[in-house]
Amino acid sequence: MTDFDDLPALNDPVMIAAFEGWNDAGEAASAAIEHLRDVWSAEPLTELDSEEYCDYQVTRPLISLDAEGVRQLQWPTTRLYVARAPLFPRDVVLVQGIEPNMKWQQFSREILGLAAELNISLFVTLAALLSDNPHSRPVPVTGSCTDPELRQELGMEPSTYEGPTGIVGVLQEACERFGIPAVSLWAAIPHYVSQAPSPKATLALVRRVEDLLDIPVPMEDLVEEARAWETGVNELAEDDDEVAEYVRQLEEARDTTELPEASGEAIAKEFERYLRRRGGA
Repeated sequence: MTDFDDLPALNDPVMIAAFEGWNDAGEAASAAIEHLRDVWSAEPLTELDSEEYCDYQVTRPLISLDAEGVRQLQWPTTRLYVARAPLFPRDVVLVQGIEPNMKWQQFSREILGLAAELNISLFVTLAALLSDNPHSRPVPVTGSCTDPELRQELGMEPSTYEGPTGIVGVLQEACERFGIPAVSLWAAIPHYVSQAPSPKATLALVRRVEDLLDIPVPMEDLVEEARAWETGVNELAEDDDEVAEYVRQLEEARDTTELPEASGEAIAKEFERYLRRRGGA
């Protein structure tokens, strides 16, 4: 179990978590955490004992060489980082790891124990799933919230999903039981281009984090990567008549559906949020 003794005092912290595996189609969610780590220069905080939760024959440790040619062994585990983002008064704790192979209930208690020790006031999980969304349209990101007051403030709904779940669903349920406000954000990735990376979905998740926390997040590199990804998928689709026709059908189905993000009111609100985050309004 993680030692709570050396954890620092943080300023009204938010926790954002993502886990590789079942909840992470195209590795979009874990890439979003990686992006936030990089742009906010997050520093290591603590990590969980991988012996408790990992089957090393399923999730194997990695051998690598450092700049001096010295061999290093990296064990798969869940690591926590703390970031102090510019223009944001609250600290951010980033949780990055792999969906555990065992002891999920103990894993959840340990994560929520860390959240309680750090006085986390909002727990955000990022995830991605496969869908029939066309790659050429905006990536849908659905959100649910466990706290009734926060849910009303954010205009979200409680989750109505029923069926098999991953560690993200387990943590959301645990947050609800222990009274920690929790938001879950899911990006929908086209199933016909589900291989990693999926920068367009990662970008969509990062934008939702920016909007949720009302905080500017640098994402120019992600924008360029998303454009290059979409161009590459377009070229692949054009070379296959069946795929091209399938994509056109998906586009038509999507375009006939009312898109809230396309309404004038939604665009105006988004522009207002953009200006407010950057000090322009």
